[in-house]
Amino acid sequence: MASGKRKETALLAARAGRYREYAPPPALRRHFSRLWSHALHNGPPAMVAIVPDGYCDLLWIDGRLVVAGPDRTAAFPVIQPGATVIGARFAPGAAAPWLKTPLSPLVGCSVPLADIGRKDTAEFEARLADCPDPSAAMALFGRLLEGIARDAEEPARDAAMIFASADDGRPSGLLDRLGISERQLRRRCHHHFGYGAKTLERIRRFQRFLDLCRKSGTMPLARLALEAGFADQPHMTREVGELSTLTPAVILDQLSMRKRAG
Repeated sequence: MASGKRKETALLAARAGRYREYAPPPALRRHFSRLWSHALHNGPPAMVAIVPDGYCDLLWIDGRLVVAGPDRTAAFPVIQPGATVIGARFAPGAAAPWLKTPLSPLVGCSVPLADIGRKDTAEFEARLADCPDPSAAMALFGRLLEGIARDAEEPARDAAMIFASADDGRPSGLLDRLGISERQLRRRCHHHFGYGAKTLERIRRFQRFLDLCRKSGTMPLARLALEAGFADQPHMTREVGELSTLTPAVILDQLSMRKRAG
């Protein structure tokens, strides 16, 4: 019953307020794929769905630095109306060396950065807390990350290759390109992404579907399924439901160009 209600009322995060992404400055591009901010609407709280994307993020929220670990399925966090969240999305293979911890224990979790053991967390948080507004906090957030990046461990190149393979939907030949066994691949995926290669492939295929929905105004669902890489429309419906609790039709309605234009 509860899941049925979610399908009717959950709002994808991209539709819940004003979400913006920024290319990181050159000093951060090895470690972060995007910096972003998300200003939630004022008014009654909505049930916001954060859907899996294969990434790990560092957030500034409610006066704390928090690591949002990779998700297997949609999360429904309680976020205060009017709040602004600032984030940095780790590049593939960068989170585990930066945080000095494997990502498998962080799957589905939001953990204060201080609990992971970074000694500079308290100073980082104190300086951000003194910022008068979100735009100033965003600028300072980037500068502080740049300072840390100078001493950060290099991202894992093999993890970037694994992610790119899943993103392209062409995993064949990956073991040969990396020169590793199936067991080694599984271990590296759990270390850098929190789960195995098959789960990562499912999540990135789901993200291809979301990208197509954003660009589409009239594309039929059966065509969306094939373009995203699903076997057929029923396969897409099952996968999208398992990963997001929403139906493909609901997601298309929320994200399509036609909806945004309206």
